[in-house]
Amino acid sequence: MNNDSNFGLIRPHESKIQAFARLLDVAVIGITLWAVIDINHLDWDSKHSWWLLVSIVMFFFVAELNGLYRERRGVLFIKSLKNILLNWFIVLIALISINQFYLLIDPVYEQVFFLWACFVPIELLSWHFMVDSFLCMIRRNGRNSRKAAVIGANNLGFELQRLFEEEDWMGMAFSGIYDDRLFGRGEHSTKKEYSDVRELVDSAKQGKVDIVYITLPLKAEDRIKEIISELSDTTVSVYYVPDFFGFDLLRAQWSSVGNIAVISIYDSPFYGVDGVLKRIFDILFSLIALLIIALPMFVIALLVKLTSSGPILFKQRRFGLDGNEISVWKFRSMSVTEDGGTVTQAKKNDPRVTKLGKFLRKTSLDELPQFINVLQGRMSVVGPRPHAVAHNELYRKQIKGYMLRHKVKPGITGLAQVRGYRGETDTLDKMEGRIKYDLEYIRHWSLYMDIKIVFLTVFNVFLSEDVY
Repeated sequence: MNNDSNFGLIRPHESKIQAFARLLDVAVIGITLWAVIDINHLDWDSKHSWWLLVSIVMFFFVAELNGLYRERRGVLFIKSLKNILLNWFIVLIALISINQFYLLIDPVYEQVFFLWACFVPIELLSWHFMVDSFLCMIRRNGRNSRKAAVIGANNLGFELQRLFEEEDWMGMAFSGIYDDRLFGRGEHSTKKEYSDVRELVDSAKQGKVDIVYITLPLKAEDRIKEIISELSDTTVSVYYVPDFFGFDLLRAQWSSVGNIAVISIYDSPFYGVDGVLKRIFDILFSLIALLIIALPMFVIALLVKLTSSGPILFKQRRFGLDGNEISVWKFRSMSVTEDGGTVTQAKKNDPRVTKLGKFLRKTSLDELPQFINVLQGRMSVVGPRPHAVAHNELYRKQIKGYMLRHKVKPGITGLAQVRGYRGETDTLDKMEGRIKYDLEYIRHWSLYMDIKIVFLTVFNVFLSEDVY
């Protein structure tokens, strides 16, 4: 078989246990609805069927996005708990939203809906917890376990060893690290002696090993192929663990080009469904915010006009998505409107800041017009704060990975701001700290993270002492 046809053999892992888990969740959702209806002495009608259909479709749609039914071995229950609660919350939001246009929840059914909404997550969590607890218990007792070995005395191999030895609930009995190189790699290499790979192959042939993880570096391609060839004469499962972490990944994920598997090194999280969810959140939040702040914005605009000469709005060129220039709107808080090749950041007791501007900057009220930028699609509610073009040109030469923050739209607030990097960045260290959190946001983005940052902004950022 040639290499081209081999590419097509890469498939996502699936098991009958996962299919059974899906079936049980459907049963829990459906039987609970039937039981609640029966307890309330009501008859099943077409609207209940719609409840069930919408709930199942939405639950499994979100479950596929957050990986609820992926391989359970090695996954903490707390992650499953969060996924189940998130899935069911979205189901309820969908049903309540549909109810605004097409009456699904008659007043006579409100109690039934409430009880069903409360009982389903409890029952789902209960049975998932019982199954996970049972599997953990038997694995700790040596049953349903796998005997695992690692080929590669390097940091990645040692990390696997630590996980297998410390996390006994995973059910992975560690049999050792094997490396036939003269000297092991990594910080532990001088402290341990490792067996030859030949010994591992012999053990595998004797059925003493179930799984082999290869952590050799990518440059050892020929040796890896040789080892895989030798292990083909055994029945062990073989996994290659690529050390991509040395590349400083940004939102890495598997994908494919035709039938060729590829992994992204630098990427945006906002493709497909995630991009749609992010945009819907931005539009809804901005519309609601603008309705609430319309009158305060009018008052602020009037005060800016009456208290100092110059335009009400300050429009500054900044870098947006993919490094493209955008015009960001703010209420003018200074006596100047710098937007040239050199832009001086505001400092403590800066004479350019007007009396009203000092209050606006302190409370972040000068940022309110940026909700219009969000509706225009130039910005997002949450994301890395946009910097002036002049500052971008300065810092991109000094901070590694600086421009990667432009893989997403800039935001009105962001993770860096709620972590204390708000206001003046008068030193390189401060800017490096801001960029660190900007990239962390891109790596770990979720809708929950956006909501959390918004709340932290309201309660923390507006009280900051570091904004001039």
